[in-house]
Amino acid sequence: MKKKNVGILLLFLILGWLTGAWIAKLLEPVKALSFLTKSTVLKWSPQADFDIISYDITIQFKLCILSLVGIIIAVWLYRRR
Repeated sequence: MKKKNVGILLLFLILGWLTGAWIAKLLEPVKALSFLTKSTVLKWSPQADFDIISYDITIQFKLCILSLVGIIIAVWLYRRR
């Protein structure tokens, strides 16, 4: 049995997400497929201000149905490898 690498899985997930997002971007002009290309933004903004250090970080994820399909296909391809 092959040992699966977590780094390769993350690479597959990111590439699947990007591929799905790019396809959604290409299909945005098609009105009939707007339910596939409409995206939802997940945002996380931790911040703190201590006396000696302060930080303000914003992490934002943009998800649509096609990007989720890309992630699912990436996991399927990873498991087949």
